[in-house]
Amino acid sequence: MQNTANVETTRMTQLTALNAAKVLTILCLVAFAVGFSISGWRQLIYLCLHISYCLWWLLEQWFFPLRRQYLFNEPVGGALGFIFTLLFVGVFYALPGYLAFTNPVPLSFTAASVALPLYIFGSLVNTSADVQKLTAKQWGAGLVKDGIWRLARHINYFGDWLRYLSFSVVAGSLWAYLVPGTIALLYLQRIFQKEQAMSESTRTIPSTSNPAPT
Repeated sequence: MQNTANVETTRMTQLTALNAAKVLTILCLVAFAVGFSISGWRQLIYLCLHISYCLWWLLEQWFFPLRRQYLFNEPVGGALGFIFTLLFVGVFYALPGYLAFTNPVPLSFTAASVALPLYIFGSLVNTSADVQKLTAKQWGAGLVKDGIWRLARHINYFGDWLRYLSFSVVAGSLWAYLVPGTIALLYLQRIFQKEQAMSESTRTIPSTSNPAPT
């Protein structure tokens, strides 16, 4: 019994793998900067946006330790799952960065004026939604429907997706939109799974409130 408990406490979670993947993304972006150099505003702005996003992902868990208790706390799936997360989240998500650093065309005012608001508002939406949900969990609240969550059931996903969309706009390549497109599909799948789980849980609740037959 004690050995089983030790295995559960030492099992690597998806969050641990995602944290490692964010560090790998930062290393990839730094490698792009060193290898291709920062030749203009496109590369500089991209570097600032994507690295700040990865750093905030890591710092947010330090500011709000409770997030680690409910955020991606499922097992990662062994060494293969960890490696897949590194390659998919750590390397594939850095694709727009590679395209930004290999794009010789200067960043236009139009692209910058679109990308920066996308990133700023996406960050505000995602962060405020996470903080509100975390506060509600601390107070033992159930489904959050007020505040920013009254706009949509999964508003945090939308805010995060806006940030990845901004990276693709800065990159200036159609290939860069593979990343936000893939993330949109993943979020839709996750939303469908959550909605299914919620509907199943609500179907089991009324059975406990019915009066016992006499």
